[in-house]
Amino acid sequence: MEEVKPYGKNTSKKEQVQKMFNNISEKYDISNTVLSLGIHYYWKKKCVTLLKPYQPKIILDLATGTADLAIFLAKLNPKKIIAADYAEQMLSIAQKKINKKQLSNTIITQKEDGENLSFADHTFDAITISFGIRNFENYIRGITEMHRVLRPGGVLLILEFTLPKNSFLKKLYEFYFRYLLPIIAWFITKDKKAYAYLPNSVAAFPQYSDFAGIIKQCGFKKCEYYPLTGGIATIYLAEK
Repeated sequence: MEEVKPYGKNTSKKEQVQKMFNNISEKYDISNTVLSLGIHYYWKKKCVTLLKPYQPKIILDLATGTADLAIFLAKLNPKKIIAADYAEQMLSIAQKKINKKQLSNTIITQKEDGENLSFADHTFDAITISFGIRNFENYIRGITEMHRVLRPGGVLLILEFTLPKNSFLKKLYEFYFRYLLPIIAWFITKDKKAYAYLPNSVAAFPQYSDFAGIIKQCGFKKCEYYPLTGGIATIYLAEK
């Protein structure tokens, strides 16, 4: 599987992804909303709905970015959410949003490397990651780490881009992804490379049953997946 690096091949993917998200942190929220036509909010609300039956009290939201999903997860009334990311500038924006929502007693921001988590075994009731696992340098190692820090019976929820299975929708989606999205994103973020790598990174990443199978190989006893909006994104829900 080809590794996708947005800023060339001289540094690790991890360092490049960190640089990319630090570069676009100020414009990240508006670009997400414009590029998805606001649909990403629906996807994140669906994540909350799927987690609700588990009633998690201690949650880790990895690759939290500006903490959109973490803020939605606060509606589950957990005791604590750790909103973790490797990009410091994204965490800075996240903290401002958390403070504005008066959620600082519930949501704690923390810098974390998703492939080398600092937490003890069996710490969390739930772990979430939205549009982040694809950016890991070694996503299998990352999922294995998530399995380690989840308590027995805990749940992992991954929201990630996928390619639609319908041929017409897939072609339409790929045209938007490859030709329109990078131009719009460049106009908003002023970073030409930040979203140009996105189509290739999605195409290179395992999807649907293939990715669910990988999650189970990392130790999870079951994994179901839920395609959203014609399959342009998918939620994977796995139990330890």
